[in-house]
Amino acid sequence: MRDEFADAFNKCWRQQTHLLSLITNNIALLKTFLLLGANLGDRVATLQRAVDLIWQYVGAIEQQSPLYETTPWGIIDQPAFLNQVIRVKTTLEPEVLLKQTQAIEQDLGRIRKEKWGARVIDIDILYYDQLISSSSTLTLPHPYLHQRRFTLVPLADVAPDFVHPLLHKTTLELLAACTDEGVVSRWKTTT
Repeated sequence: MRDEFADAFNKCWRQQTHLLSLITNNIALLKTFLLLGANLGDRVATLQRAVDLIWQYVGAIEQQSPLYETTPWGIIDQPAFLNQVIRVKTTLEPEVLLKQTQAIEQDLGRIRKEKWGARVIDIDILYYDQLISSSSTLTLPHPYLHQRRFTLVPLADVAPDFVHPLLHKTTLELLAACTDEGVVSRWKTTT
């Protein structure tokens, strides 16, 4: 799958020039999808605070998935996560968006200790419109999104027909093909 990803990336690279020009010149409000996750502290309050800060510093939130409680991925000996996907319109360039989301994570108390470890908050950029890009700090679309049920289930609530620009499959098609056996349950809030 990694070779397919690399081949598709190389094939599509030239098609990105126009989109990058729009981003650089802040001509367009572009659609981005963010995955929020938390498994330490008051998870619901942290996710709500993250949404508020994203609205304030990133862009207008157009849609939010319900919250889902999910089993950890990567390192499984840790508390369950709450996850949510949001769709945001932004004028921020991808690297600036990454820095802004990392600043929000830091403001909310995230300390980066170990990859895939427990965290107060995690904000991943899944898609930046149809942009295909790779740098030392950011790969778009997110390289693991099609392998993670905890990502695809809430993404399907927000963008079931969004087509992955490299894999050329909709979110629902990616979800149907996903072999991840992690448990993803809709969060029931008490009122």
